Amino acid sequence: MIKSEEVRKIFLDFFARRGHKIVSSSSLIPYDDPSVLLTTAGMQQFKKYYTREKDALKDFGTQRTTSIQKCFRTTDIDEVGDERHLTFFEMLGNFSFGPVGTDDPEDFGIVGYFKKSAIYWAHELITKEFGLKIDYVTVFGGEENVPFDEESFKFWQNLGFSQDKILKKGREDNFWGPTGDEGPCGPTTEIYVDGLEIWNLVFNEYYQDKNKNLKKLEFPGVDTGMGLERLMKVLQKTPTIFETDLFLPLKEVLDKFSDNERRKRIIMDHLRGSVFLIADGLYPSNLERGYVLRRILRRLRLHAKFLNLTFDILEELIKKTIEKYSEFYPELKNFEKIKSIFFEELNNFENTLNRGLREFEKLIKENDSPEILGEKVFLLYTSYGLPKEISLELLKEKGILWDNNSEKVYQELFKEHQLISKGNNG
Repeated sequence: MIKSEEVRKIFLDFFARRGHKIVSSSSLIPYDDPSVLLTTAGMQQFKKYYTREKDALKDFGTQRTTSIQKCFRTTDIDEVGDERHLTFFEMLGNFSFGPVGTDDPEDFGIVGYFKKSAIYWAHELITKEFGLKIDYVTVFGGEENVPFDEESFKFWQNLGFSQDKILKKGREDNFWGPTGDEGPCGPTTEIYVDGLEIWNLVFNEYYQDKNKNLKKLEFPGVDTGMGLERLMKVLQKTPTIFETDLFLPLKEVLDKFSDNERRKRIIMDHLRGSVFLIADGLYPSNLERGYVLRRILRRLRLHAKFLNLTFDILEELIKKTIEKYSEFYPELKNFEKIKSIFFEELNNFENTLNRGLREFEKLIKENDSPEILGEKVFLLYTSYGLPKEISLELLKEKGILWDNNSEKVYQELFKEHQLISKGNNG
């Protein structure tokens, strides 16, 4: 069975042979891009090459790069625990920063390329290097002021795909970007294997400004992204991403303690994500990205407590994460620092969590009205320090609905609380 370490090498070598410079992953903390909280895509470190603020030929000796980028997305934190959602993931990508040369897939030089080469190479890598069968592909069908991507459609036809295997989709599905408030963006074509979208090829033809206006880029570019976790699922033919070798060292430990898959997935994802965030220099705090780390550490601790996991077991999981990933990501080879920050946060939260859990059981009733729920969750936060997201996690565990009315009451009380606190502070 092919391992993730081999897959990373095959991917990077494939594009290196085609004139791409292998570029290391940038930090999860985007120091030179204030438009985003954390690094969410492989193209983020290359944004200025698409806009010509930087010269790829000068910096890389080629207009083609390839990377495996560490990514962290905060939008799905509450969904983590199901079969597919993650916060931290790895994105395999190849990139071209025009001007475009011949766009011949047989051209292994250093000039930029566009749709034809990107599509032909993706097809070759998936079907020949990895031996997978593509179910179908999607292309941008056209919408408003962006036309149907007829070129991509024809290139897939040239590769033997019938019209019923090339689906036309709208902007929501097949137009990507930008990351943050503004930046390069464009139509996409997506590749599906075993019913799963595994690779998204983005053709950056436009620049979107802060007012969401689109203008054509002088030199179009290519930005592709293939999630390693999804790719490993189809390569290793596992039921979910969590049975792949990327998670197996953690899962083997957790399986000894529980058969509750949701809890184990939350712990695996949040532990892996927090280890990588700490290794990149992030500290837990109540501000922005620091709060993302604090939030996943607290959620991790809640579910670890439900499984009766001691700190020794959590330390073992940290070690196994570092062992699995540090060869490719050497910044992880700082176990003592990672452990120190990790457990300092958990220790600081322990008393609050224990007290909050006791009070939650006393306060929350299954027949509470939405308004009463909003009041009680607010009280748990202000009187006992139990963060709202932990209360919501506990409500989900009990099958108690938190609806818009509950949220409205909570927010009204919170705003009133802020005003009072501000007044007391002068």
